[in-house]
Amino acid sequence: MTTTNTTEPQHWREYRRQRVWEMHQQGQRQQAIADALGLTQGAVSQIIARATAGGVAVLQYHKPQGAKPRLTAAQKADLLSKLRQGATAYGYQGDVWTCERIAQLIAKEFSVTYHPDYIGPLLRQLGWSVQRPIVRATQRDETAIAEWAATDLPALKKSPK
Repeated sequence: MTTTNTTEPQHWREYRRQRVWEMHQQGQRQQAIADALGLTQGAVSQIIARATAGGVAVLQYHKPQGAKPRLTAAQKADLLSKLRQGATAYGYQGDVWTCERIAQLIAKEFSVTYHPDYIGPLLRQLGWSVQRPIVRATQRDETAIAEWAATDLPALKKSPK
């Protein structure tokens, strides 16, 4: 038996659709094709109609597209410029962008709602990485720490015997 498709099927459903088309081209009845492949006669009819209208290429497997992006490319670029201005420019205390703050900014500026859990993947898509703020005491004295590290720390370190 010869096949009309030159490429190997990528998915079992694609193989089944191609097999329906091959059997149809051999002159078999739709009900016989349905019985042989475990389909309904209506499904066979739809596959044959699709192949007749669009050719064998429409029988190939296509990965599902998924949901459409909520923000356009221009809006994403605008979001990046807004994030570069800093959180204080948008009335937040402290110059730290959190996922909740970014979700609020997107909702306010673009009228698009995002759950804060999905802000991280969005930022990675835009080339941003998660930055954790360094938490330090407010009364920390950097000069005193540097002086201690230069004078007292060497005396505390173990020396070889």
